[in-house]
Amino acid sequence: MPRFHCSVPLSVGASLALPAGAARHVQVLRMQPGDALTLFDGAGGEYAATVERMGRSDVSVTVGAHLAVEREAPRAVHLAVGMPANERMDWLVEKATELGVASIQPLATAHGVLRLAGERAEKKRAHWEAIAVAACEQCGRNRVPAIHPVQPFATWLETRREPAVRLVLSLAEGTRGIAAIAPGDQGATVLSGPEGGLSAAEEQQAIARGFAPVTLGARVLRAETAALAALVALAGL
Repeated sequence: MPRFHCSVPLSVGASLALPAGAARHVQVLRMQPGDALTLFDGAGGEYAATVERMGRSDVSVTVGAHLAVEREAPRAVHLAVGMPANERMDWLVEKATELGVASIQPLATAHGVLRLAGERAEKKRAHWEAIAVAACEQCGRNRVPAIHPVQPFATWLETRREPAVRLVLSLAEGTRGIAAIAPGDQGATVLSGPEGGLSAAEEQQAIARGFAPVTLGARVLRAETAALAALVALAGL
C-alpha cells in the first residue's frame, strides 16, 4: 500500500488536503477516490486513510484508524559526518535513514571538499531532509530522522549535546574495535570524517571532548561507507 509523509498533524476522522508533495505523488500513481493509503506525520505510528477527492492540483483524504506501529532501530545512533562531496552525501542520508539513524549532523571539516554556508547550506539541508522523508516512505519508518543544519566542526564540538557514548572513527594504530568499546543499547554518537578523513587536530580535539577512537577493521572504507558500517554495527539491526 502506498505510504506518504504528511507534514501536518494527523488525527482519526479528520478530512484534510494533503501537502503538495504527497498530493503530487498520489496523482502520479493515478489513485482514485476510495483508494487506500497510509499516512504518517512523524509523531509516532501511522494512519490508514482513504482518498476522498482528486482535484487538478490537490488531493483530499479521510484519515482512518491509528496504528501504533514503530520500526525504529533498537539503539538510537546519531551520525556526525564530515560531508562527502556530490551525490555521496545524498546516498549516505538515504541509506542511513533506511538503516534507522536517529539524526544526522553535517559538518564542515578541514579536509572536506564540500563547502556550504548561508542560504546554500539551508537549501542542501532541506534537500537532504526530503531524501530522508522519501526513504521513510519507502522503508516503513514512521519517524523521520532529524537532519541538522550544517555546522563547522569546531562550533559543533563546542556546543554538541549528544548521548554519553561518543565515538570517533579512527585509523590510528592500536585503536579498539567499535563493537568491543560500545556494547549495550545506550544511545551513541558516531563522528566520521569526509573523503580525506578528519585532520589529526580534529581527531585529537574530539578525543579531548570525550570521544573514544574506534576502528571498523583492517580495510580503509570510503567516507560514506564507514559512517553506514558504524551505524549497522551499533544499531542492533
